[in-house]
Amino acid sequence: MAQIGANSGLPFMKMHGLGNDFVVIDTRETDVEMTAPLARAIADRHRGVGFDQLALIESGENTDLKLVFYNADGSFSAACGNATRCIARYEMDRTGRDSLTITTERGTLFARDAGKGLTSVNMGQPQLAWNEVPLAEAMDTLELPIEGAPTATGMGNPHCTFFVDDAEAVDLAARGAEIEHHPLYPERTNVQFVHVIGPDHLRMRVWERGTGITLASGSSSCATAVAAARRGLTGRSVAIDLDGGRIQIDWREDGVWMTGATAHVFSGVFTADFLASA
Repeated sequence: MAQIGANSGLPFMKMHGLGNDFVVIDTRETDVEMTAPLARAIADRHRGVGFDQLALIESGENTDLKLVFYNADGSFSAACGNATRCIARYEMDRTGRDSLTITTERGTLFARDAGKGLTSVNMGQPQLAWNEVPLAEAMDTLELPIEGAPTATGMGNPHCTFFVDDAEAVDLAARGAEIEHHPLYPERTNVQFVHVIGPDHLRMRVWERGTGITLASGSSSCATAVAAARRGLTGRSVAIDLDGGRIQIDWREDGVWMTGATAHVFSGVFTADFLASA
């Protein structure tokens, strides 16, 4: 395993799923101690590379690999659906396999090649009880006592989904930042604003905790599909139009499956000088 030294750098990959972008570091090849300051330095879109989330690939003990996620503010995230899809696509292409098991803080996830260049990941069953999301106190998660009566859902990370007449008309920067830090969410929350196009079709915009506005979010898409089905607005299989493109979500008996496109944009190396300055 290569060590990062005075004259060496840190290899990385830049990937995205529907514009939801990631820096990915394969620690199976390069030894690195990730810190919150280093994650924030890499996330800087002017002085670093920039990302919505950073993902570390590690060796899995009883699975094919393990993933660890960081938000742009350097905080941890237990789940990142689009990054999981991107890395699953990379690993399947690298190994010639058509399915993988992946360890995350969310639990063990299953990924498969969906054909036509698409990748599917089972994000597991949604967490619907107030203490699983988690919320600060016991309540019905279907309609929270917040203006707009949003729905709370856990997908390994907390979500707050508002159903509105027009998602385009929402001041996402203001409302997202406000709701992320709502006192009902002790661990902060991802925020979605959604309107219904049809019984199997939604339009969603998203604010991610620790990052801000993103073009797409896999776990947010899963939470939104679950919330819409629970409220009787759609069936359990929906297409969701995000700012970055369309994703398919299917809430099945074995979990919430998400299917969509991915891209490995480029590979690079962080210099030793950059690493030392972070």
